[in-house]
Amino acid sequence: MISADFTFLDRTLARHYGIIDTAGNRAGDKKPRPGGRFIDRDFVRVSLPPDSDRGGILTQASVLTVTSNPTRTSPVKRGKWVLEQLLGAPPPPPPPNVPELKTDDKALTGTLRQRMEQHRENPACAACHARMDPLGFAMENFDAVGRISPRRMASSSSIPPGRCPAGNRLRVPPSFGRS
Repeated sequence: MISADFTFLDRTLARHYGIIDTAGNRAGDKKPRPGGRFIDRDFVRVSLPPDSDRGGILTQASVLTVTSNPTRTSPVKRGKWVLEQLLGAPPPPPPPNVPELKTDDKALTGTLRQRMEQHRENPACAACHARMDPLGFAMENFDAVGRISPRRMASSSSIPPGRCPAGNRLRVPPSFGRS
């Protein structure tokens, strides 16, 4: 469930993921894997290469979409979802009168990651965000609807690995589901 070397896709979802056949090849692969068949209307099992950015529930577009905001990703929602749904360790509710992080907030500046770091300076917010944010930021290579974002992939090397709530290191995608 968390890690898989396969997925199930129909033509529409394969197009969304950029996968062109049942061998998991992507358009433009320099060394395509042999034996792939065209993906038709029905869902079929698709093998994924070892270095695939897909595989397991954490990289499904459905999960990535419901844990995003309408116009952008939400590392907080994604991290909270992992804590609640997969780890069974939900964070406590936020303190009263704590608004959602706004994109037009003049008090917080910089990238989303930098704004979240500024937000965590508030001691009332820090404890929960220290648990949620690393898990959510590990999925930032995917956009708000679960597509791999080339822009995000290019910048992901600058995202330092986080720590899971248990303290062990968390690797960022493409191997998030397989680490």
